[in-house]
Amino acid sequence: MAGIFSASDVLTAAQEIEQRGQVFYTRLAETATDPSLAQTFRFLAQEEEKHWQIFHDLACRLGEVELPAWATEEEYVEYLTALIDSHTLFRLGDMDALRQFVGSREEAIHAAMGFEKDTIVFFKEMQEFVPEGDRDAVQACVEEERRHLRMLAGLLR
Repeated sequence: MAGIFSASDVLTAAQEIEQRGQVFYTRLAETATDPSLAQTFRFLAQEEEKHWQIFHDLACRLGEVELPAWATEEEYVEYLTALIDSHTLFRLGDMDALRQFVGSREEAIHAAMGFEKDTIVFFKEMQEFVPEGDRDAVQACVEEERRHLRMLAGLLR
């Protein structure tokens, strides 16, 4: 992702993160042996779909708005690229790998928590690149991701 990229590129990355989350949580729901855990993962899959739609709608409104001049520096582009590339669900592999994920209950919850934490960090950075009037929508998604993280942490107790 070298050079200049637009706000819509950031939103496309957010949509990809949410799509991967939906696939991942659907897989966890399908393989969970604990009905309450399966229900939690189904809920989280639905939440990811809701977030995907928010970012899709925002991207349609923004079009190709360029990032602020300070954000086009190579170092910052590398930082955003690193955020995306290091995201838990990208480290777990492509969509097919996510559909095939098999792990213990604890591994699944820890992976889900990593997904939520990485998503919070990305969304907080993303707020810099959306118009001020749309930042509340991104913040609402951040708050939901925080609730999801607390919910998942509660499953480990």
